[in-house]
Amino acid sequence: MLSLLERRLDNTVFRLGFATTRAEARQLVRHRHFRLNGHKANVPSMLLRPGDVIEVAEGSRKVTAINEAIAGVDRRGVPSWLELNKEGLRGVFRALPVREELTLPIREQLIVELYSK
Repeated sequence: MLSLLERRLDNTVFRLGFATTRAEARQLVRHRHFRLNGHKANVPSMLLRPGDVIEVAEGSRKVTAINEAIAGVDRRGVPSWLELNKEGLRGVFRALPVREELTLPIREQLIVELYSK
């Protein structure tokens, strides 16, 4: 389940550092500021596969929110399953994340207990 959430386009945009929050990433995706494998992408819930390329659309490269977020990406870092080219404003979804690589403080057992009632 956590792997599916990490594979979403809006989450990947956030993890790559193109947005400062997940909500901002979702809005930027909805407003067509990104291209996925060379095609316009505006569905935040699209699931990515290894090898997919996410890049800022040509007309959106001067959007202030994206440029400010990219400036702070060094502070936050990029997960190991993603590859970022800051100068080219593009990222690659290299591999599916495994649980050990996820840094979110999630206790899966609580989720299972909630839905097993």
